[in-house]
Amino acid sequence: MKIALIGYGKMGKTIERIARERGHEIVSVIDVDNLDDFDSAAFKSADVAIEFTAPRVALSNYRRAFASGVSVVSGTTGWTEELPALKKEIEEGGKTLFWSSNFSLGVNIFMAVNKYLATIMNQFPNYNVEMTEVHHTQKLDAPSGTAITLADEILEKLDRKNVWVKEIETKSNEMAIKSIREGQVPGIHTIRYESEVDFIEITHNTKSREGLALGAVLAAEFTAGKKGFLDMNDMLKF
Repeated sequence: MKIALIGYGKMGKTIERIARERGHEIVSVIDVDNLDDFDSAAFKSADVAIEFTAPRVALSNYRRAFASGVSVVSGTTGWTEELPALKKEIEEGGKTLFWSSNFSLGVNIFMAVNKYLATIMNQFPNYNVEMTEVHHTQKLDAPSGTAITLADEILEKLDRKNVWVKEIETKSNEMAIKSIREGQVPGIHTIRYESEVDFIEITHNTKSREGLALGAVLAAEFTAGKKGFLDMNDMLKF
């Protein structure tokens, strides 16, 4: 399969290596200094582009790839308030975007456990819930996209909570997400239910970018030839 890369930081370079190891060809690499290559024949020859950049440029990257007839797999977060409108645009235009806040298989298993646990805990209102997420200092968005996805899934299941807030809960209907940025931490997400007598805690700890990069390449393999908006639920069928 022919793959284009949009964004060539640490994640982009890891994706490149794994894609080559899996027998794929990297036909184009686009970064901040060669944005005109969206219009190049090399980029247009790609079966799919994998995009990991920054929130402020993600939508523009998607649209430029779509204009060149290339499907996109993306893990860029921090822009999802635009997601409903973008989904409509993709469906109406016959474009293809596979987006996930996290491509790790382990994280997606963790998400399934999170939803199941929240369903159980809906019966026990004496437990309050909060989340802590830790990432490296270069991560631009806080809370992380993964934390927001996890929180949204909890809010769907817990009748006593209907909104997440940053850092401190001030009302009983709120769920706090605490964000910590330190060192080179790839990603740690902890969900804690606490009562007066005990607490229940689940944690996912990402050891390296390898799992995220592999998941992105697997998503690219899954996306090739498909149309519409896709996510990890489509690929993993949890």
